[in-house]
Amino acid sequence: MNTLLGYRCSVCQAEYNPTQVQYTCPRDGGNLDVLLDISALQRAYQPEDITSRPQASLWRYQPLLPVSEPQESGTPLHSAGWTPLYRPERLAVSLGLRQLWLKDEGRNPTASFKDRASAIVVARARQIGAKVVVTASTGNAGAALAGMAAAIGQRAVILAPRTAPPAKIAQLLIYGAQVILVDGNYDQAFDLAVESAREFGWYCRNTGYNPFTAEGKKTAAFEIWEQLLLEEAFDRTLTIFVSVGDGNIISGLHKGFKDLRDLGWLNTMPRLFGIQAEGSAAVATAFAANTETITPVQAHTIADSISVDLPRDGLRALRAAQQTNGRYLTVSDDEILTAIAELGKVGIFAEPAGATAYAGLKAALRQGLIASDDPVLVLNTGSGLKDVRAAMQAVSQAPVIEPTLSALRAALR
Repeated sequence: MNTLLGYRCSVCQAEYNPTQVQYTCPRDGGNLDVLLDISALQRAYQPEDITSRPQASLWRYQPLLPVSEPQESGTPLHSAGWTPLYRPERLAVSLGLRQLWLKDEGRNPTASFKDRASAIVVARARQIGAKVVVTASTGNAGAALAGMAAAIGQRAVILAPRTAPPAKIAQLLIYGAQVILVDGNYDQAFDLAVESAREFGWYCRNTGYNPFTAEGKKTAAFEIWEQLLLEEAFDRTLTIFVSVGDGNIISGLHKGFKDLRDLGWLNTMPRLFGIQAEGSAAVATAFAANTETITPVQAHTIADSISVDLPRDGLRALRAAQQTNGRYLTVSDDEILTAIAELGKVGIFAEPAGATAYAGLKAALRQGLIASDDPVLVLNTGSGLKDVRAAMQAVSQAPVIEPTLSALRAALR
């Protein structure tokens, strides 16, 4: 069943049919929301029709997506999503929380949340017959596109800043994408990807710019609904902490919960707390000023995945917190490094951007924004193996000893 009705501009609210536009609103450049035929979905499905589906991936929600699942079976593209939800009790006790969950997106095929968006974009590229998909990326979005494209033989071109972590660049190359390093920052790579798509007729995956990226990311909201909200009876509203760079993850989560609410399957909208690094806080600054005008910054943070001068999905990211009674908070690079180490002690290896959400939870507790009986979910958006250099700054160096028992005793002391 084709449920794609068209698009609505998030700025001027103009609506378009599926063939009128491809990326952003032609009137004002606003990000487009994908419109689904909610009435048709309500007639055709009940929640159990979705939750009983066998796919252990985001494709279990295919009826609620605007694309068809690619026919190739048994590929990594078919394994994106359905990530584990942990309940780290010792961490909860240390924070004084009664109910704490962590959803680990590092378990995706290319080890980050971005696999969700790339799986949907690659499926869309297949539907429209695109020969090449291009994206700008600091590493994770590019690796996700390269991996998902490789899974079904789709050509991909990745434009990444030359400063991206080596482990992320290695992923891009291993997956066989055409990788070009840009002697500039992410924002410059973003603009070049858009320009190249226009010039060469490529399909652009850029985060936020392509409306299907949020459709992939909303599947995490569907999983939180199925894995937690259908299982638990909460007296208080669930609060979700998520790191924010371009803003597309938090806006995607918001879109997913809104879809569920519109279907009548979600009674209470979770609160969304967006967490930004102090050195890349354009959305948080706008939130604090109570304005929808998002002013670019000169981004500089250890969390490269959320290091953005101008958030390309900033307005929807801002509204995700505003419309759910959420907040925006900022954390320092030192707090992010401490968060990496603390998550590691309960068996979760997070990259800096993923640990930013946990650092934000600690900040919210210090500020009295979260009570001990509030149910809380932290989203780890990527594996620490993505940026080992940053991880090594979060811990003490291992000692080197002579291979003797006496040397071992001395080191243990």
